[in-house]
Amino acid sequence: MSHWHEETLPEQLPESPMELAHSWFRAAIDGRIQPNPDAMVLATADRSGNPSARVVLCKQLVVAPGYLVFFTNYDSRKGRELTERPSAAAVFHWDSLRRQMRVEGTVVRSPDEESDDYFVQRAWQSRIGAWASRQSQPIASRELLLDKVGETAAQFGADFEAAEPATEEDGPQIPRPAFWGGFRLWISRMELWTEGAGRVHDRALWERDLARTTGDRFEVGPWRCSRLQP
Repeated sequence: MSHWHEETLPEQLPESPMELAHSWFRAAIDGRIQPNPDAMVLATADRSGNPSARVVLCKQLVVAPGYLVFFTNYDSRKGRELTERPSAAAVFHWDSLRRQMRVEGTVVRSPDEESDDYFVQRAWQSRIGAWASRQSQPIASRELLLDKVGETAAQFGADFEAAEPATEEDGPQIPRPAFWGGFRLWISRMELWTEGAGRVHDRALWERDLARTTGDRFEVGPWRCSRLQP
Protein backbone atom coordinates (compact mmCIF):
# COMPACT_ATOMS: atom_id res chain seq x y z
CA MET A 1 0.00 0.00 0.00
CA SER A 2 1.13 3.57 -0.71
CA HIS A 3 2.16 5.65 2.31
CA TRP A 4 1.42 8.96 0.59
CA HIS A 5 -1.51 10.50 -1.20
CA GLU A 6 -0.94 9.21 -4.70
CA GLU A 7 -1.52 11.81 -7.39
CA THR A 8 -2.59 10.85 -10.88
CA LEU A 9 -3.08 12.77 -14.08
CA PRO A 10 -6.67 13.53 -15.15
CA GLU A 11 -8.39 10.45 -16.56
CA GLN A 12 -9.57 12.63 -19.45
CA LEU A 13 -6.30 14.25 -20.52
CA PRO A 14 -6.55 17.95 -21.38
CA GLU A 15 -6.15 18.90 -25.04
CA SER A 16 -3.10 21.00 -24.14
CA PRO A 17 -0.60 20.25 -21.36
CA MET A 18 0.44 23.86 -20.86
CA GLU A 19 -2.01 24.97 -18.15
CA LEU A 20 -1.31 21.89 -16.06
CA ALA A 21 2.44 22.23 -16.61
CA HIS A 22 2.33 25.88 -15.57
CA SER A 23 0.37 25.03 -12.41
CA TRP A 24 3.05 22.46 -11.50
CA PHE A 25 5.81 25.00 -12.18
CA ARG A 26 4.13 27.65 -10.01
CA ALA A 27 3.42 25.14 -7.22
CA ALA A 28 7.10 24.24 -7.06
CA ILE A 29 8.18 27.90 -6.96
CA ASP A 30 5.47 29.24 -4.65
CA GLY A 31 5.88 26.30 -2.29
CA ARG A 32 9.66 26.82 -2.15
CA ILE A 33 10.06 23.06 -2.19
CA GLN A 34 13.83 23.26 -2.85
CA PRO A 35 16.50 25.98 -3.16
CA ASN A 36 16.04 26.24 -6.95
CA PRO A 37 12.58 24.91 -7.83
CA ASP A 38 12.94 26.39 -11.33
CA ALA A 39 16.04 24.28 -12.03
CA MET A 40 15.98 22.03 -15.07
CA VAL A 41 18.49 19.74 -16.75
CA LEU A 42 19.07 21.05 -20.27
CA ALA A 43 20.43 18.68 -22.91
CA THR A 44 22.00 19.84 -26.19
CA ALA A 45 24.17 18.27 -28.89
CA ASP A 46 27.03 19.44 -31.07
CA ARG A 47 27.22 19.19 -34.87
CA SER A 48 28.31 15.56 -34.66
CA GLY A 49 25.43 14.67 -32.34
CA ASN A 50 27.55 14.34 -29.19
CA PRO A 51 25.27 15.20 -26.25
CA SER A 52 25.90 17.29 -23.17
CA ALA A 53 23.70 18.24 -20.23
CA ARG A 54 23.76 20.75 -17.41
CA VAL A 55 21.41 22.41 -14.92
CA VAL A 56 20.03 25.85 -15.79
CA LEU A 57 17.19 27.95 -14.35
CA CYS A 58 13.92 28.29 -16.23
CA LYS A 59 12.87 31.92 -15.84
CA GLN A 60 9.53 31.73 -17.65
CA LEU A 61 7.09 29.05 -18.74
CA VAL A 62 4.75 30.77 -21.18
CA VAL A 63 1.43 28.96 -21.53
CA ALA A 64 0.45 30.51 -24.87
CA PRO A 65 1.91 30.00 -27.39
CA GLY A 66 3.95 27.48 -25.38
CA TYR A 67 7.66 28.01 -24.72
CA LEU A 68 10.09 28.33 -21.83
CA VAL A 69 12.91 30.84 -21.32
CA PHE A 70 16.41 30.50 -19.89
CA PHE A 71 19.49 32.72 -20.01
CA THR A 72 23.18 32.07 -20.61
CA ASN A 73 26.39 33.20 -22.26
CA TYR A 74 25.89 32.72 -26.00
CA ASP A 75 29.58 31.77 -26.36
CA SER A 76 29.36 28.99 -23.75
CA ARG A 77 29.29 25.37 -24.82
CA LYS A 78 25.50 25.20 -24.65
CA GLY A 79 25.21 28.54 -26.42
CA ARG A 80 27.42 27.38 -29.27
CA GLU A 81 25.65 24.03 -29.53
CA LEU A 82 22.23 25.67 -29.62
CA THR A 83 23.45 27.94 -32.42
CA GLU A 84 24.75 24.95 -34.40
CA ARG A 85 21.84 22.60 -33.64
CA PRO A 86 18.85 24.64 -32.38
CA SER A 87 17.05 21.78 -30.66
CA ALA A 88 17.06 20.87 -26.98
CA ALA A 89 15.45 18.72 -24.34
CA ALA A 90 14.88 19.62 -20.70
CA VAL A 91 13.63 17.87 -17.59
CA PHE A 92 12.30 19.18 -14.28
CA HIS A 93 12.20 16.72 -11.38
CA TRP A 94 10.39 17.90 -8.25
CA ASP A 95 11.18 15.02 -5.93
CA SER A 96 9.18 16.22 -2.93
CA LEU A 97 6.10 16.71 -5.12
CA ARG A 98 6.68 13.37 -6.85
CA ARG A 99 6.31 15.05 -10.22
CA GLN A 100 8.43 15.26 -13.35
CA MET A 101 8.10 17.27 -16.54
CA ARG A 102 10.04 16.64 -19.74
CA VAL A 103 10.06 18.95 -22.76
CA GLU A 104 11.64 18.92 -26.21
CA GLY A 105 11.58 21.48 -28.95
CA THR A 106 13.23 24.08 -31.13
CA VAL A 107 15.34 26.85 -29.63
CA VAL A 108 15.69 30.47 -30.76
CA ARG A 109 17.32 33.48 -29.12
CA SER A 110 15.09 35.72 -27.07
CA PRO A 111 14.33 39.22 -28.37
CA ASP A 112 16.89 41.75 -27.12
CA GLU A 113 14.24 43.48 -25.01
CA GLU A 114 13.53 40.28 -23.08
CA SER A 115 17.22 39.72 -22.40
CA ASP A 116 17.74 43.37 -21.38
CA ASP A 117 14.76 43.28 -19.01
CA TYR A 118 16.00 40.18 -17.25
CA PHE A 119 19.66 41.25 -17.09
CA VAL A 120 18.85 44.44 -15.21
CA GLN A 121 17.00 42.40 -12.58
CA ARG A 122 20.12 40.41 -11.69
CA ALA A 123 22.29 41.41 -8.74
CA TRP A 124 25.03 43.74 -9.96
CA GLN A 125 27.71 41.23 -8.91
CA SER A 126 26.05 38.66 -11.19
CA ARG A 127 26.10 41.18 -14.03
CA ILE A 128 29.82 41.77 -13.41
CA GLY A 129 30.35 38.02 -13.48
CA ALA A 130 28.59 37.76 -16.84
CA TRP A 131 31.00 40.32 -18.31
CA ALA A 132 34.13 38.82 -16.71
CA SER A 133 33.67 35.13 -17.50
CA ARG A 134 34.38 33.55 -20.88
CA GLN A 135 32.04 30.74 -19.95
CA SER A 136 33.25 27.20 -20.70
CA GLN A 137 36.75 28.41 -21.68
CA PRO A 138 39.84 27.14 -19.78
CA ILE A 139 41.61 29.38 -17.26
CA ALA A 140 44.90 28.78 -15.46
CA SER A 141 43.68 29.26 -11.89
CA ARG A 142 40.83 30.37 -9.66
CA GLU A 143 42.98 33.31 -8.60
CA LEU A 144 43.26 34.50 -12.19
CA LEU A 145 39.49 34.29 -12.59
CA LEU A 146 38.92 36.38 -9.47
CA ASP A 147 41.45 38.92 -10.72
CA LYS A 148 39.47 39.20 -13.96
CA VAL A 149 36.26 39.71 -12.00
CA GLY A 150 37.84 42.45 -9.89
CA GLU A 151 39.29 44.21 -12.93
CA THR A 152 35.94 44.06 -14.71
CA ALA A 153 34.17 45.51 -11.67
CA ALA A 154 36.70 48.35 -11.53
CA GLN A 155 35.99 49.16 -15.19
CA PHE A 156 32.39 49.79 -14.17
CA GLY A 157 33.45 51.81 -11.13
CA ALA A 158 32.55 49.09 -8.65
CA ASP A 159 34.23 47.03 -5.93
CA PHE A 160 33.21 43.38 -6.33
CA GLU A 161 33.94 42.69 -2.64
CA ALA A 162 31.63 45.49 -1.47
CA ALA A 163 28.34 44.80 0.24
CA GLU A 164 25.14 44.94 -1.78
CA PRO A 165 23.94 48.53 -2.36
CA ALA A 166 20.87 49.62 -0.40
CA THR A 167 18.86 49.96 -3.61
CA GLU A 168 19.40 49.05 -7.25
CA GLU A 169 19.78 52.75 -8.04
CA ASP A 170 22.77 52.88 -5.69
CA GLY A 171 24.61 50.15 -7.59
CA PRO A 172 26.84 50.49 -10.64
CA GLN A 173 25.13 50.78 -14.03
CA ILE A 174 26.07 47.65 -15.95
CA PRO A 175 24.52 47.05 -19.39
CA ARG A 176 23.96 43.59 -20.83
CA PRO A 177 26.88 42.30 -22.92
CA ALA A 178 25.96 41.31 -26.48
CA PHE A 179 27.28 37.78 -25.87
CA TRP A 180 24.80 37.11 -23.04
CA GLY A 181 21.05 36.69 -23.24
CA GLY A 182 18.02 34.46 -23.36
CA PHE A 183 16.85 31.47 -25.31
CA ARG A 184 13.27 30.41 -25.92
CA LEU A 185 12.63 26.69 -26.15
CA TRP A 186 9.45 26.30 -28.20
CA ILE A 187 7.83 23.10 -26.99
CA SER A 188 6.89 20.47 -29.55
CA ARG A 189 6.82 17.55 -27.11
CA MET A 190 5.91 17.47 -23.40
CA GLU A 191 5.61 14.59 -20.99
CA LEU A 192 4.09 14.88 -17.51
CA TRP A 193 4.78 12.20 -14.89
CA THR A 194 3.53 11.49 -11.39
CA GLU A 195 5.04 8.91 -9.08
CA GLY A 196 2.95 5.80 -8.46
CA ALA A 197 3.09 3.07 -5.82
CA GLY A 198 5.19 0.10 -6.85
CA ARG A 199 6.69 2.25 -9.62
CA VAL A 200 3.40 2.09 -11.51
CA HIS A 201 3.79 5.74 -12.45
CA ASP A 202 1.28 7.83 -14.39
CA ARG A 203 2.66 9.30 -17.63
CA ALA A 204 1.15 11.25 -20.48
CA LEU A 205 2.64 12.64 -23.66
CA TRP A 206 1.58 15.63 -25.77
CA GLU A 207 3.06 16.41 -29.20
CA ARG A 208 2.47 19.12 -31.80
CA ASP A 209 4.01 20.48 -34.98
CA LEU A 210 5.89 23.77 -35.16
CA ALA A 211 6.28 25.85 -38.34
CA ARG A 212 8.69 28.80 -38.15
CA THR A 213 7.14 32.03 -39.41
CA THR A 214 9.65 34.76 -38.42
CA GLY A 215 12.99 34.94 -36.70
CA ASP A 216 11.73 33.99 -33.25
CA ARG A 217 8.08 33.03 -33.83
CA PHE A 218 6.31 29.83 -34.80
CA GLU A 219 2.91 28.78 -36.02
CA VAL A 220 1.82 25.97 -33.72
CA GLY A 221 -0.37 23.00 -34.56
CA PRO A 222 -2.90 21.27 -32.30
CA TRP A 223 -1.68 19.01 -29.54
CA ARG A 224 -1.94 15.23 -29.82
CA CYS A 225 -1.98 13.38 -26.50
CA SER A 226 -1.67 9.82 -25.26
CA ARG A 227 -1.13 8.02 -21.98
CA LEU A 228 2.12 6.07 -21.67
CA GLN A 229 2.95 2.96 -19.73
CA PRO A 230 5.51 3.46 -16.98
